Amino acid sequence: MERQSDAAAVPQRKAMGSSQNEDEGSNRGAVPGSLRQPLLSPGSSGLRGVVDSEGRVDESRLRAYIFKQGGVLPGDRRLVWGFLFGMYPCSSTALERAALSEELGVRYQTMKRKWQRELPGAVRMRLNGTDEELIAAVKRFERRRLEAEESEAEESEEAREKKAFLQLQAQVLIDRVQLDIEELQEAVRIIDKDVPRTERDLDYFLGEGSANLLVLREVLITFAAFHPDVSYTQGMNELCSRFLEVLDSERDSYWCFSSYMEKIADDFKADGLRRKIELEVKLLQELDPELHAHLGREDLGSLTVLGSCRWLLLGFQREFEHSDALRLFEILSSNHLELNEIRDQERLRGGGEGRMELLPSVNPDFTFELFLCAAILLEHRATLLSCPSEVHLIQFTNSLQGKLDLNATLQKAEELFIKYCKKSVLDCFKNHCLQPKDREPFSFPLRSFFS
Repeated sequence: MERQSDAAAVPQRKAMGSSQNEDEGSNRGAVPGSLRQPLLSPGSSGLRGVVDSEGRVDESRLRAYIFKQGGVLPGDRRLVWGFLFGMYPCSSTALERAALSEELGVRYQTMKRKWQRELPGAVRMRLNGTDEELIAAVKRFERRRLEAEESEAEESEEAREKKAFLQLQAQVLIDRVQLDIEELQEAVRIIDKDVPRTERDLDYFLGEGSANLLVLREVLITFAAFHPDVSYTQGMNELCSRFLEVLDSERDSYWCFSSYMEKIADDFKADGLRRKIELEVKLLQELDPELHAHLGREDLGSLTVLGSCRWLLLGFQREFEHSDALRLFEILSSNHLELNEIRDQERLRGGGEGRMELLPSVNPDFTFELFLCAAILLEHRATLLSCPSEVHLIQFTNSLQGKLDLNATLQKAEELFIKYCKKSVLDCFKNHCLQPKDREPFSFPLRSFFS
């Protein structure tokens, strides 16, 4: 995997403009001094084979590009994330996306108005009166809201008629949904505790940008209102803040966050979290039986993985420098290695039932993020082996925040992934050698898996 240079990977963060702006806005541009062209800009050599002349995206090539290049340039993120996180179909043209963008904007506003109407007490954030910056942010947020309403009043008659039709469609759809007011009230209570603590060290949420915390709050409440099976759980605020910072749009952040949560929602439930822990323990046993045995003897294994489960749940948001954490979020979300593994398995199955029995014994539940987590644990193997107590273990996991090197960790995780796959294939090969010799040769599945 190639990695971006530090110049491309570590942009200078500046306070963004209003997240209430619902249009596409201007691209923030590539990092100064970078010679590489933006991936999805007109005339870019990077468009070749990724985006066609009408704006359709080759999803497989895009995901491969993100993984192999170690993320995308900061100036490309806003556009790329719309595809990567499912807001726009990759098969859509640029013209189709413009229409879809307007439709999604109207639908989101209709959803938001519904919970504000049925739960009016949640419209304004509860403040404790001691956070002066947040008090000022509420005033700025209210001013933005009024400006947005005035801007809508100045729209042309044609634009208002078009929006009215979209609003009617959205209203019919949204009116069918019944909100669980009691559950939503509890979600709002927790959101109002978590939002003020969200990324207060980032420029995007500082000073004038602190009003973006109120935008984040509205996105989270809207999500909780219309996803009662998931509602809101602590940690979602940190995940959602990424989308808002990168996309700088309330509407886009909601739809990308919702699509992302559809894939990982189970991880925020007790059963899903337990399964995540069990998978990491099982992978650690595969990769390093000695370390696994030691942690088991000292009764620290579950605690170690429980600490690393926070890394998995939040996408390693705090373990790496912020710009690197954004790159990693893209890399993990590309699912490139997992999708390749699925394609390899499908190629093998194409050989018929006889070949199906020869499939390598790779566990498809061992996703790349689990190998990344294992890479961190194995990098600090000596420390883990010498941890005398749970307290020292907790101190160890906390000490890693913001200290890890992304490129080195990615390289180690890839090595572990490849080593595991090779071992699985060889184990399968050895088992096959013990079978009757009239079976087909193993060369086909071996070549296919590593091609």
